[in-house]
Amino acid sequence: MTYIDQKEIKTILLDIPPKWKSLLNDYVTGKEFDDLINLVAERYQKETVYPPLDKVYAALKIVEPQDVKCVIIGQDPYFNEGQANGLAFSVNKGTKLPPSLQNIYKELFYEFGYPIPKYNGDLTPWAMQGVLLLNATLTVKAFEPNSHQPLGWSDFTDSIIKALSTLKKPIVYLLWGNYAQKKSELITDSSAYIIKTAHPSPLSANRGFFCSDCFKKCNRFLKEHDLSPIDFQITDIN
Repeated sequence: MTYIDQKEIKTILLDIPPKWKSLLNDYVTGKEFDDLINLVAERYQKETVYPPLDKVYAALKIVEPQDVKCVIIGQDPYFNEGQANGLAFSVNKGTKLPPSLQNIYKELFYEFGYPIPKYNGDLTPWAMQGVLLLNATLTVKAFEPNSHQPLGWSDFTDSIIKALSTLKKPIVYLLWGNYAQKKSELITDSSAYIIKTAHPSPLSANRGFFCSDCFKKCNRFLKEHDLSPIDFQITDIN
């Protein structure tokens, strides 16, 4: 594993996009965040960690706070080599599609008739339209799911959800599964629209994710609030 100076790692991890940094000022200027960054920097120095360091804040780099229309919450990044790209449920193009993402595509076929991609799991086009694809934990040790959950990332990402509520703007929250649904307690803005379904994993998709019309409901809400709907179609040539 290539050695990276810990100071350099910390500099990258502290480089939160400016508008998010301003919105999260109370949290990111505190000791708790500083402790988190120290812990994560140490892991990047000693372990193989995903996503790549420059992709940790990918979701925040693509979508600025004022442009968020929809939030989808995942648990932690994919832990196999070449998968994680910093966006929840998303993988790099050409990577084998994880089962949960396959089921997301199946639901889109059910709702809109979109052909199911075979090779493209990169959800960047969603993010570019205002979908914040936010994992609760932003890093993971290679091949060890949830290994970085104890580091404290959830406090950082919880602060993002809380901060979005202060914007007082219509935002759709797609909360898939019990873990994501617990985050509804952080959403205090009455103009938010919360859609709860089962998780798209093979273990639970048949218990309320499939045929939920969650994507149609999202776009219906956006249209009702004079916001452009999300084009959720992903193709193998995106």
